Amino acid sequence: MAAGRTLDGMSDDVAIRVRGLRKAYGDNVAVADLDLDVHRGEVFALLGPNGAGKTTTVEILEGYRHRDAGEVRVLDADPARPTPDWRGRVGIVLQGTGEFDDLTVAEVVHHFAGFYPGADDPDKVIERVGLAAKAQARTHTLSGGQKRRLDVALGIIGRPELLFLDEPTTGFDPEARREFWELIRDLSAAGTTIVLTTHYLDEAEALADRAGVIAGGRLVEVAAPNLLGNRQEALATVSWRTPDGTLESAESASPTALVTELAARFGGEVPGLTVTRPTLEDIYLKMIGHR
Repeated sequence: MAAGRTLDGMSDDVAIRVRGLRKAYGDNVAVADLDLDVHRGEVFALLGPNGAGKTTTVEILEGYRHRDAGEVRVLDADPARPTPDWRGRVGIVLQGTGEFDDLTVAEVVHHFAGFYPGADDPDKVIERVGLAAKAQARTHTLSGGQKRRLDVALGIIGRPELLFLDEPTTGFDPEARREFWELIRDLSAAGTTIVLTTHYLDEAEALADRAGVIAGGRLVEVAAPNLLGNRQEALATVSWRTPDGTLESAESASPTALVTELAARFGGEVPGLTVTRPTLEDIYLKMIGHR
């Protein structure tokens, strides 16, 4: 292993440490020389298009896929050699946990609680994920969003120290998504480390302390969502309407000065004034090479 790629002296505040991770499928390199730290108690969003290596990376961290090279520590253990105790400390919400058509929501959650010596109260977990009204409903009667809530309940029933969430709000309506975000914030506030993969960039922006962008099997950048791609230094676009109704715009590094100038030109209120900066989506698409 190259110099500087050792896990010795792993800090107590690091839940996940990866050095030189590599995984290939034949000639296709899915993950190439990836380094990553995830701190305890943070919400970390992993972003990337389909085929970028995001899912492979997460599956290696979860212990479901073997790596070709590199060193990985998750909660001070190698996920390639998981123990029952380690499994009990990790919660995983996959894109689909399974079908339990003949069981009620309560029966499923109570059953899974039996797998963990320190499980949370099943009825309280059902309430936390918004399924209290469906506790006695057969799971085959649940909507897609309600089944997703059940998946989340099964992921957190063991009171995990580390929780992996793979596209957790797929199928949620806007109100349900906001309610779920509050659940994630509560879990984070209680000290749970959360690794979130999502295609909803507003979700990453709302929840993540930091985000990492993967493209072509490589980690392009890790930063707070508002700092990715030097977003905070990007030029602002100022738009306004001229007296004849034409829409004009200009990019500016000092939009306040430009707006002040426009206000003086128009003698007060500037018609149709807008000031915008690149969104996280704009920055993300640029980082993954979208054309």
